[in-house]
Amino acid sequence: MKTMNGFVAIGFALALASGALACEKKSTLQKAGEKVDAAVDDITHPGEGPVEEAARKAGEKVDDVKEDLSK
Repeated sequence: MKTMNGFVAIGFALALASGALACEKKSTLQKAGEKVDAAVDDITHPGEGPVEEAARKAGEKVDDVKEDLSK
């Protein structure tokens, strides 16, 4: 049951993040920042596949939401 709750939380975080990003047009600086973020991510997490990356990022988003809710 604990695993299922984790999958639900990951799915919710991914849906929330993709919905927020789909509504806006990205500026040149934002695109450049995303490229820098991707490069840093590749350096700090080498050999990470797309599934592992998605799970890690979803976990980070869930942690951010938990932190925001605890304030």
